[in-house]
Amino acid sequence: MQFRPSQPPARPGACAPARDPRPYQIAVLSGLLFYGFFVLHFDVSGAQIAVTLGSGILAQWVCTRLARLPRFDPASALISALSLCLLLRTNALWVAALASSLAVASKFALRVRGKHVFNPSNLALVALLLMPVRAWVSPGQWGSFATFGFLLACAGGLVVHRALRSDVTYAFLATYAGLLAWRTLTLGDPWTIPLHQMESGALILFAFFMISDPRTTPSSRFGRVLFGAAVAAVAHYVTFRLFRTNGPLWALAALSPTVPLLDLLLPGPRFVWRPDVAQKHPSPKGVRDETLVASVSRDPLGAAARS
Repeated sequence: MQFRPSQPPARPGACAPARDPRPYQIAVLSGLLFYGFFVLHFDVSGAQIAVTLGSGILAQWVCTRLARLPRFDPASALISALSLCLLLRTNALWVAALASSLAVASKFALRVRGKHVFNPSNLALVALLLMPVRAWVSPGQWGSFATFGFLLACAGGLVVHRALRSDVTYAFLATYAGLLAWRTLTLGDPWTIPLHQMESGALILFAFFMISDPRTTPSSRFGRVLFGAAVAAVAHYVTFRLFRTNGPLWALAALSPTVPLLDLLLPGPRFVWRPDVAQKHPSPKGVRDETLVASVSRDPLGAAARS
């Protein structure tokens, strides 16, 4: 049986397909966690970190077996778990385990046309904030030093460039900064206030590692720019009109269900984690997967239900 190429041959002089960006994300997030734990002394224990990481990988393995996927790939689960280690704070280890498990399970259960509906770590954080459990997000834990914010931005810029989703990040940051500037001009506040707000490490982390998730953003560039600007506008409204903390988290969770509609109105090429593997192992009827493609008959959740 011969496979037909899933993509047309590259034109002479065209850029090579982008490599899987997840190792870069894992390296940067691990570095941030190391810096926060040993230098900034985050209010998170080593036990919570171990439980969060272990629960995420275990949940990925269980879901992989239940979905009968052809191979176990812990990369996406590790990224979600690392994000939770950086943002989630709780005094109960079972809450940390629940958050990590919920994040991974949502990738398999909540999908539309093969794409995640919600960013896994964002959904887990918002769900725990709504539950009657002892869990919170500490946006000020990173401090507000401009130097560290710039370091985060540089590291995140590398990641989103590899993931080809820098447009949604910059659209979010530009819109959010513009709204902060407009508010400053309207109220006559000193400019140190919006500068201090933009130097938040939690905001930079959200912009470069959460909203930029290529599996939960619109497929077209215009759709991503529109989505990033909309999330910034809703985050600004939640923060300064509803007076709630963690505005970007609430905004992303509220607007994530609109991504399938944006993909319908503004179609674009689907993102795959491993373009090289997708070319070697094209899927039946053009359905693509993050890693490998299995037969529909072997997968009870459908060939598109991948982590």
